[in-house]
Amino acid sequence: MNLLLWTLTRLGVLAVVFTLVPLCAWAQFDKQAWPAKTPSPVLNLQDLQGRMWTSAALKGRVVVLNFWATWCAPCKEEMPTLQDLHDSPQAPVVIAINVKEPKSRVQTFLNQRNLSLPVVLDERGDFARQWGVRVYPTTVLIAPDGQARWRVLGDLDWDGLQAEAWIKDLQRLR
Repeated sequence: MNLLLWTLTRLGVLAVVFTLVPLCAWAQFDKQAWPAKTPSPVLNLQDLQGRMWTSAALKGRVVVLNFWATWCAPCKEEMPTLQDLHDSPQAPVVIAINVKEPKSRVQTFLNQRNLSLPVVLDERGDFARQWGVRVYPTTVLIAPDGQARWRVLGDLDWDGLQAEAWIKDLQRLR
């Protein structure tokens, strides 16, 4: 009887640990402030549909700039929530920057997942380097004044309350 009670107690403790640990120890992202006094690189991009995205045209809007790749598992997981964010009412501008992949692979990926958010190809990775991207996915949150404010390393649920609060905070800076 003591062995059975001991085993059940241990299983209960393990159940509690495995329930609580992912909430605090296995964070999927790291939000960092954009380096102080570091200007944002200039945006001058053309997406796969031929639309131009420039810093001047985006002034006054919150921009979510996501750097990703089709081979990146966390990117694949995050992409549907970026699409939802793009489709939401009063949405920020969401632009996905694919890094160093051919157009055919990116287009196949988008078609298979019914994604229609703006996607830009960074064929040589130059744009990713300008923004200091070393981890995929990396998302930069840009305030209406055109200045980057936050860099999010790793995947995030862009449908979640945390992302919603960050975007609302930026929208208040208009």
